[in-house]
Amino acid sequence: MKDRRSRKYKQGGQRSGRAGQDSRKKQGAAVEGIGVRQAGQGTGSRSASKKVLTAPVQKNDQVELEIIGLTHDGEGVGRVEGFTLFVQGALPGETVRAHVLKVKKQYGYAKMIERLQNSPNRVDIEHPAHYYGGCQLQHLAYGEQLRWKRQHVVDVLERIGKFEVAQEDEGASEGLTLEEHDSFAGDHTSSSSDSEAAEKPEAELDGKHSIAEGTVISTQDSSRGVSIHDEADNTDEDKCEKSGYAIKVHPTIGMDNPWRYRNKSQMPIGADDKTGELIGGYYVKASHRIIDTDVSLIQHEMHDEAMRVVKQVVRKYGIIPYDEESHHGLLRHVIMRVGFRTKELMVVLVTNGDKLPYQTEIVNELVQALPNLKSICQNVNTKRTNVIMGDKTRVLWGEEYITDYIGDIEFKISARSFYQVNPVQTEVLYDKAVEYAGLTGEETVIDAYCGIGTISLFLAKKAKRVYGVEIVEEAIQDARRNAELNGIEHVEFAVGAAEVVIPQWKEQGIEADVIVVDPPRKGCDPALLDTMLAMRPERIVYVSCNPSTLARDLRILADGGYAVKEVQPVDMFPHTSHVECCVSLVRK
Repeated sequence: MKDRRSRKYKQGGQRSGRAGQDSRKKQGAAVEGIGVRQAGQGTGSRSASKKVLTAPVQKNDQVELEIIGLTHDGEGVGRVEGFTLFVQGALPGETVRAHVLKVKKQYGYAKMIERLQNSPNRVDIEHPAHYYGGCQLQHLAYGEQLRWKRQHVVDVLERIGKFEVAQEDEGASEGLTLEEHDSFAGDHTSSSSDSEAAEKPEAELDGKHSIAEGTVISTQDSSRGVSIHDEADNTDEDKCEKSGYAIKVHPTIGMDNPWRYRNKSQMPIGADDKTGELIGGYYVKASHRIIDTDVSLIQHEMHDEAMRVVKQVVRKYGIIPYDEESHHGLLRHVIMRVGFRTKELMVVLVTNGDKLPYQTEIVNELVQALPNLKSICQNVNTKRTNVIMGDKTRVLWGEEYITDYIGDIEFKISARSFYQVNPVQTEVLYDKAVEYAGLTGEETVIDAYCGIGTISLFLAKKAKRVYGVEIVEEAIQDARRNAELNGIEHVEFAVGAAEVVIPQWKEQGIEADVIVVDPPRKGCDPALLDTMLAMRPERIVYVSCNPSTLARDLRILADGGYAVKEVQPVDMFPHTSHVECCVSLVRK
C-alpha cells in the first residue's frame, strides 16, 4: 500500500509489466482509461489466481497528476494511468498532489493537497467563503472564465446536439466585456436578420460525471473539448451532423466589473457547532455546513450591512436558529432583495412557524438601522424540505413590493417574484433576444415561460402584440401589474402550461410570427416543442440557463425544420460555472 501511495503519476501513463497488459486483455477492458489491478496477491493461491478489473488508484491514495481540463461544474480533470480524477480547485496546466476521496468504476474524486505547478491563469481568491459557497471559478482569471464558458457551450452543442459549430474568430476565446461588445456590435450585424439528443443530458449528470454518456471536458489549449470516454470521440455516431451550415457561437459577453452584481441573496441560518450562537452565510459546497459571514463580493453592497444588522438584531432577541435534523428552531433563512437603480431594500425572514417573537422590537430596530429599507416580510415554511420558501408570506412593515428597472421598464418585485438576479446582464440578454426576434412593429409574439413579464415587456416595445403564458398564477398577477405600471396595453397574459394555452390561442386565430422561450434548467417540455413545431412561427428565440438541455432541445427543433443560426453566451453569474445563452432559430 505504501509504495503505491508514494508513486508519481502522470496523465496518460500506462501500467508497466506484462501481467497488467495480459490481464487487461483477458478481462476485455475495452474502455480506454480503466486500469487493471491484480487483487488478493499474498493472501493465498485461490485469490492470487483471480484478476479483477479495477481502478489504478484507491481511496486514501495520494497521487500526483497533471490537470488537463475542467468539467461543466468547474472541477479540474486529471488522469492517473488513464483513469479520470476530478479535483476541485485545480486548473488546466497545473500539476497537483491530491488525496483520493472516492473511487468509482470509471472515475473518482480527489482533494488537492498541494499545487506543484500553477496555471498562468490562476488568480488570488478574493473571498474564500464565496469559493466554498458556489463561486467555483473565482480562482480562474475572468477573461479565461469567459473563454471556458463559450467552449462549454460549443462542447454540448457538438456532443449532445450533434451540431457543427463554426470555428471561433481570432480573439473570441478571450470573451467580450460589455464595452467591447458594444463596439463589436456596431461593426457586425446579426445574421439572424438575414434569413434525438443524448438520453441523459449533462444537466441530469451534475455531480455524477457519467463516463458512459461521454462527459465533456473543456481543455486549456484546444478549441475543442476532450471527452473522458476517449474512444467515443472516434466513432462515426459521435461526429457532428453536417447540416450544410455551421452554427455561429459568439464570444461570451462578460461584465466590465464582475463583482457586486447580484440583487438577491438567500442566506441560510443555523447554529455554531461549538457555541450554539446563531450564524448565517453560505453552505459549503455539497454540504449543509454553514460558513458564517456577512460579506459577499457578488452581492450588492447594501447586502453586507443588511445581513450584519439582521443577525445582530435577531441574536439580541434570542431568536432560535432552525435545525434541519431535529426540525426545531425558528429562523431558517434571511432573504434580501435590492433595487439596483432605486436602492430600495426588502428583507424577508423565513421562519419555521407563524409567530415571530419580539416582532415589533425586531421590526423597529431594522427600520432604524437600515435607511433604504422599504419592506420587511415574513415567509412561513414549516415543511421538512430544502426548498427555501413556503407558500405563505405576510408583510410585517412597509410595502409588499420593491421596484427596480431593466432598461427603461419598471418592475414591482415581491418576496416570491422570479426576477433575474443580475440586472446589468439581464438587459444585455434581453436586448439580444429582441434583436434575434427581428421585430419590425408588425409581428405577433408569444412568450412562453414569461414569468413576471420581463421579456414580454421588452418585446412589446417593438412588437405589434405580445402574448405571455406562465404556469405560476402569482407570476402572471405580477406580469399584469408590471404591464399596467409601464402603460403597456398591447400585451396579454394567461395562466397555464404553454403547451396547453398556445394551441388554444391558435384555435382563436392567434398566429405567432415569433415564439420566445426562457425555460427552467430542465429545458422545454416536450409537448411545448411539439406545439412550436406545429405552429411554425417564422422565428424562435431560445433563452437558456442550461447549455445541455438547450442542445437537446435545439436538435429537436432543427430536426423539425428550423435552422439554428447563432448563439450568444452571456455571463450572468461571473465566477460560477453557469452561463446563459440566447439563440436565434429561423424556419427553413
